Amino acid sequence: MSFERAAAVDPVSPRLRESSSSSSSPVQLRIAEHPVRDRVQRLVTLALSLLNEAPNLARDKAFTEASAHLKSLNVAEGIDFYKEVERFEIELIRLALDRTHGCQAKAAKLLQIKPTTLNSKIKLLGIEY
Repeated sequence: MSFERAAAVDPVSPRLRESSSSSSSPVQLRIAEHPVRDRVQRLVTLALSLLNEAPNLARDKAFTEASAHLKSLNVAEGIDFYKEVERFEIELIRLALDRTHGCQAKAAKLLQIKPTTLNSKIKLLGIEY
């Protein structure tokens, strides 16, 4: 039982009283009642918040993975610039397509390029979504 939810009740009068060790009358404890709908509503609100946060978490995860890949590059051995640009371009296009649920026109608008350019890059780079 939670101390925050328990209340000492005077058996003679229904008012709450301070608990003291000098009191000789018996003390009854009762659990404070919370309407069920409030708990359900809090759960619904929490679930909606998590659902709204899911795209942000996915983008953060993609960014973290991309950052980890950059940190793993060995600059001393040299970096293939064009390969890295292509990899970045592929990930950027995939991210835009995921965000627009595969709609190329909306993804092109998001990337601020023409839909025909996006379509040709998807074919050229072999991007599957």
